[in-house]
Amino acid sequence: MIEFIVIVESGADARTATQLAERVLQEKFDWLDDDILQHCFDWTGLESGTEFSCWRDIHKIIEDAKEKLKYKPSRFLGHDSDGVRLKADGARAIKVLNLVRFLQRIRHIKAVIFIRDLDNQPERKEGIEQARSEHINKTPKLEIIIGAANPKREAWVLNGFIPSNQQEEHILEEIKNKLSFDPSIESHRLRATSEKESERMRNVKVVVEQLTGNMEREKQCWEETNLKHLRERGVDTGLTDYLCKIEERLAAIIVSE
Repeated sequence: MIEFIVIVESGADARTATQLAERVLQEKFDWLDDDILQHCFDWTGLESGTEFSCWRDIHKIIEDAKEKLKYKPSRFLGHDSDGVRLKADGARAIKVLNLVRFLQRIRHIKAVIFIRDLDNQPERKEGIEQARSEHINKTPKLEIIIGAANPKREAWVLNGFIPSNQQEEHILEEIKNKLSFDPSIESHRLRATSEKESERMRNVKVVVEQLTGNMEREKQCWEETNLKHLRERGVDTGLTDYLCKIEERLAAIIVSE
């Protein structure tokens, strides 16, 4: 069984990213039904038996690997092979990839998926891209996919929000009037990081909560909304780019296996 390592900020991020990826792969391969899918690959974390790993836990995971697996990390330089200083998240991403290289000796890991909220910090994506550039041509082959949500994963949820009844239509209309734009079409504009009253209406988490109300309704936005709709709405939130990379790169691995 091949493994795809998932690095995320939370369990919700992992569910969103992996379920979207499975939908894209099943759209591409009509033979890939649910029964076959579970035998093609596993979504895993850095530690055996886990489904994903969180950015905040990377340091502890590496320390545990030193003790349990006799892993010896390379000396960290703080810059890439061209001498360019690593940007935000670049250092942690390289540490993850170095550990994955070690784990490839004992596990059949074929790809790493980095999912990260940009939170108004585009340098996060730039740093992970630096790490990808350092590793993408090394052997054994390791595919590295970056899902950069702008500003947060919840913007991807709004990309898939379609009112299902009059009450939801009414709530969406009220929010549109307050914002002067449709948050399901331009969710990348919800850039507030505070939930204080003055900024609350432009916080993407608050808008998702008001529109969906619970996790089951939220999940419908990425599990049931047509992928074509998500690709059209997700250009500025990073969703379209993520779906394209899944279709190009993970699909190629499945075919080759």
